[in-house]
Amino acid sequence: MRKLLLVIITLNIIPVAFSQGIRKSYDEMTALERINLVNAFYQLRNGPDLINELAVYHGEFFNFDDTEDPTRLDIHFNLPDEPEREVFFAWHRQSLLELERAMQNINPFITIPYWNSSLDQATNSQLWDNNFMGQFNTDWTLNRNLGGNDQLPMPSEVNQVQSLTDFFLYSDLMERGPVHHGAHRWVGGAMSSTASPRDPVFFLHHAYIDKLWQEWQDLRGGSSYLRNSMLRYDGTYTFAGQTLSLVNPNNIVDGRFNGIFYADEQLAELDSYSVTNATRNPEVFFYQFDIVAGNNFTIPANRSARIESLNGIRLLPGFRAIEGSSFIASIGNGSELKDYPTIIRNQRPWDNRGIPINWDAYLPQDEKMRNIGEIGIYPNPFSDRITLISKESYDNWVVVIYDLQGRRLAQAIFGSGASVTLDKEISNLSPGAYHLKVLGNGSSVKSSTIIKH
Repeated sequence: MRKLLLVIITLNIIPVAFSQGIRKSYDEMTALERINLVNAFYQLRNGPDLINELAVYHGEFFNFDDTEDPTRLDIHFNLPDEPEREVFFAWHRQSLLELERAMQNINPFITIPYWNSSLDQATNSQLWDNNFMGQFNTDWTLNRNLGGNDQLPMPSEVNQVQSLTDFFLYSDLMERGPVHHGAHRWVGGAMSSTASPRDPVFFLHHAYIDKLWQEWQDLRGGSSYLRNSMLRYDGTYTFAGQTLSLVNPNNIVDGRFNGIFYADEQLAELDSYSVTNATRNPEVFFYQFDIVAGNNFTIPANRSARIESLNGIRLLPGFRAIEGSSFIASIGNGSELKDYPTIIRNQRPWDNRGIPINWDAYLPQDEKMRNIGEIGIYPNPFSDRITLISKESYDNWVVVIYDLQGRRLAQAIFGSGASVTLDKEISNLSPGAYHLKVLGNGSSVKSSTIIKH
């Protein structure tokens, strides 16, 4: 995990919001995030049933090249011969957003996680747990056959397709190659059919494909479509009594257009985005690990945003909260809900580079930064032991472990020294995410999320 220098103090809170804008690997989700995501999938099957409707639509417009009317617009396999019809990446990006916004009408803090199928390939991984994606196989009669029909892509195959420089060649080989089709066939059942959106894993898989496209676009900058609209998102299609907006695929080649960011390796980087409050006020960006915001991440006047983390937030030059905007940053490590009502609410404690001015002046007096050293934690994730090491020695250590709902699960007291190792204290913890707090010499030194394999 990359080490960050924090400019925001750690407070005793648990965020009450999930990110509108940060999508993460499913294995970095908190337990509560997983529960809310699963519940949202079930709730979307009620009423208009967006899951089934997307599956039917995807099947009906899958591909017309081999039908009696090959001139009709479709979603798949238009390259290399029909670039004027090509919409593969953009269509799936917009359908992910449509689903995500529908879920946010149920719970406004849900984001779609991604499944990196090049690294997570076990049929008994957490993805398929019965309390997560596994339950849908029986409940929705998906007839999965994990690993029975094809292989998942290798990292070398991901690197190979990501190294391409021509957009249409990249899109064609991504769509037809193992990075995309491998997961569909490997999962089997509904996922290997034209109605694949009926399986919730479809959306986790396509969030990964969307992440790869975003990374390719950031590196190459060459995504360009011949079309200026897409089927379903052409301004004429109606679902549940509402006409879906017209979407030009060239307007969404950068996912930041909709405020979507991807976290990776316990780091979320927020940049090149201006808060709009088009769908939420405030816009909330939550990630339990480290968040860096800068490089033209802007909150204009009369706009509102929150950045929330369980671990650390760093605001870089280029981060701007314009005068008249509302911005709140918060870090959590306990059971008490606490806000930042005095930091940046309709104020401007930033210079023109986005650097905080006299940060302590905006904090309550009892919340000043305690600058008494930093603690390294390794390994994290861990299995049977975890070691804490400090730049300086302490006369006594107190280590407290909480679950993500703030309940204290374990506490250990150690003597003097610059490092301690926990083993028996964590032996009874089940696999999952926890919050660890360290006190040295009676003062809070470090808090961090830890993950047990």
